[in-house]
Amino acid sequence: MTTDSVVPLARQHRTPDILDVIAALSSDAVPTPPLLARALLDLLPAEVWVNPNLKWLDPATKSGSILREAAHRLMDGLADWEPDPVKRANHILRKMLYGCGITKVHGEMSRRSVYVSRDATSAFSIVKFDDADGHLPFIPAEHDYPLNSVGQAAGGCRVCGAPVHLERGDSRENYAYAFIHEAYPTEEMKDMQFDVIIGNPPYQLGLDDNTRSKPIYHYFIDRAIALDPKYLVMIVPSRWFSGGLGMDEFRAKMIADRRLRAIVDNPKLFDCFPGVEIKGGVNYFLWDRDYDGDCEFSVRIDGIIQSSTTRDLRDGAGVLIRDNKAIPIVQKVRQSTKESVESVCSATLPFGIRDNHPTRSSEQPGDVPVVHGGSIGYMERDLVPKNVDWADRWKVLIPRAGDGHGREILYVLGEPIALGPGSICTLTYMVAGMFDTREETENYAHYLATKFVRFLVLQRKTTQDVTPDRLRFVPLLDMRRRWTDADLYERFGLTEEESRYIEESIHPREPIVSLDSSIPATHLPGGSKYRAPGTPGADEPDEDDE
Repeated sequence: MTTDSVVPLARQHRTPDILDVIAALSSDAVPTPPLLARALLDLLPAEVWVNPNLKWLDPATKSGSILREAAHRLMDGLADWEPDPVKRANHILRKMLYGCGITKVHGEMSRRSVYVSRDATSAFSIVKFDDADGHLPFIPAEHDYPLNSVGQAAGGCRVCGAPVHLERGDSRENYAYAFIHEAYPTEEMKDMQFDVIIGNPPYQLGLDDNTRSKPIYHYFIDRAIALDPKYLVMIVPSRWFSGGLGMDEFRAKMIADRRLRAIVDNPKLFDCFPGVEIKGGVNYFLWDRDYDGDCEFSVRIDGIIQSSTTRDLRDGAGVLIRDNKAIPIVQKVRQSTKESVESVCSATLPFGIRDNHPTRSSEQPGDVPVVHGGSIGYMERDLVPKNVDWADRWKVLIPRAGDGHGREILYVLGEPIALGPGSICTLTYMVAGMFDTREETENYAHYLATKFVRFLVLQRKTTQDVTPDRLRFVPLLDMRRRWTDADLYERFGLTEEESRYIEESIHPREPIVSLDSSIPATHLPGGSKYRAPGTPGADEPDEDDE
């Protein structure tokens, strides 16, 4: 082997890079662009690049970009330890870097990136292995399904929750990832201690014939921590900060874990994965087994760190607040009030009616109007599944879906709707409060439309979904008066800089006031919200945040 054969390991990054192109393709398992891979590696301490005894693992490799970039740095960092580049490359690829492809094709892509050949035994491979997979195999795995009374697989996988229909035989991908199903590391590797685990795991699995999705990235984090590495770095969706289907236990555990040394949050849509929409953005973090302290939390936009502070993640009342500048504002509000708007909000299905619930287009005697996402229907009062007495109250509705897509200036909540007594609503809306008087109802709708309130909601909201707990930081005030943003800034002692920050972060918003009727005019033909019944695109929210 000549020194020329190791040039790809030491070569400086060029553009265009085929891995950048691959990473731009939309996929449930999004490959990591090389630029992002380098950002993940930047979190690791300098000591890892000069230690030839460490073992590295990417447990869910796709394009091989992370291990390829790690190999570049190790070639530089270990130059003094082993001046011969051929011997150095052999040591790095044979003794240090390991990975597992999430599919057979991804394994081949990774070997092509790291070894310069998908066949690690070929003459084209930088380092020649005895096995074609080298240290970057694809290891097939099976889901662990419970069996019903007749011995057939039923329900969801006990490991990842995957539905039975994903197990489709050897010829098709079954999404049983080897790392979390404990097929990798293999039996031959059972005594191997990995010092650095780093990766970009698959994010979700489709459920119910792909009408819903279930997060799975947290299983990779849990499994990696269980292997007891010195360092763990992963990039995952930021939804876990405050939402995600079945993520409550994981979120509580992560927030309480004092070994989380650093988190870099990327809230801007498409910032890390161009062309791939990951609602709520992504974050990457450094978990350090020997660390015990507050976490350095940074916000990164357009590849540049905008703010960074070291803080106790447990101060968010059950969520991870992602805006460093918001922390003192939230603290001032919480210290000044005891009651929260969350306490007067309904459950997310206030009357037990979804948008597809059958309703009549015309009113019959004894009917109650039903406010849909963009129209009005009617149903017999006696058929309302629950809380029918709420129909007789003055109320304010807010849409269950508000923007949460990483824009720089946000609306956060849809327009609050102040209604006179007499109607109910579908799942598209949440009853944000009920009152005995017209005055309180109107004032409350204007209150929810203030920038102050929507800024506080934003601190508990990473995606479009709005649930009662998102309003936990919003103080419950006397609604016999009209509150303005200026009043609220003064009431809670915000500084001029804090007030300006809120003003610059949140778009103006006006409520829909329909107090002379139980039906908002916006939802009738000719209204700004009107969509004919049956029109596709009803704004029923994502359910994976419920």
